[in-house]
Amino acid sequence: MPAGKTVGYLIDVQHYSVNDGDGIRTTIFFAGCNMRCQWCANPESFTTFDKILHTESSCVRCGRCTQVCPSGVGMNLSDPAERRKCISCGRCVAVCPSGSRKSAIRTVTMQEIVDEVEKHRLFYRFSGGGITFSGGEASRQFPFLDALSGALYDAGHDLCLESNGHFSYEQMQPVLKRLALCFIDIKHMDPLVHRRFTGMGNEKTLDTIRRIGKTDLPLVVRVPVIQTVNAEDAQIRAIARFVKEAVRTPRIELLPYHSYGEVKYASLGMRQPDPRFCAPEEMHRLEEIVEAEGVRVEHFA
Repeated sequence: MPAGKTVGYLIDVQHYSVNDGDGIRTTIFFAGCNMRCQWCANPESFTTFDKILHTESSCVRCGRCTQVCPSGVGMNLSDPAERRKCISCGRCVAVCPSGSRKSAIRTVTMQEIVDEVEKHRLFYRFSGGGITFSGGEASRQFPFLDALSGALYDAGHDLCLESNGHFSYEQMQPVLKRLALCFIDIKHMDPLVHRRFTGMGNEKTLDTIRRIGKTDLPLVVRVPVIQTVNAEDAQIRAIARFVKEAVRTPRIELLPYHSYGEVKYASLGMRQPDPRFCAPEEMHRLEEIVEAEGVRVEHFA
């Protein structure tokens, strides 16, 4: 297959992003993830196969979806019984007049994305911005990520990666060498607690941070601060001490939990997450703990 026709699966391409690197950026959200974080803001990204989002409040009950559905799904896809029958063929999306039903996953070619981001080059140039690969977990689609990052790098774009770090370091070398900045998440330092809340241990993530930390690639460790998971002094201090030891220029960004993704759980018929918010003053106090350990606190988000 010609490089430009390499196919990938995305959940979104978000332009004018200012939260995932320097300047004005385009954040490309890859579908597919090897973790199942209980607070994830993009639950549609867990897999690469399409899923149908359904917003019941915008449904006009025209019945067109039922006329084209090969599985006999009724109008209310929010009903668990109807959701179980859905095979996500997308026929209902094509005929829905109100946008009540939408495909969660977008299939694209590398060239389509290259052409799309090229339209925003001036914004990148004058703001010091560029393109960030996020997800989901972008490394899960390595052939597409490798081809896309190579094309964008050759075109002179500034590239960042936001990752959970659970990937083959050797395989990812071509991509890592093209980056101007890398973000990697640490959810918890205890591998058993990490597994309970994400479905996977943290050993590979910590090893990836150690290995990147010895290189010249700028690295920011991001910590999604969840009240019921890791928002305690001892845990934040342990993360800061690990980053101080593992990374040449230690930098951490503490990310407060947000509820932006909760509407997606409802649209997918999934159980809502139940984390707790941290008040701004609590976030500030945790940042002081990080700084006291000699680690720089960043604020991209």
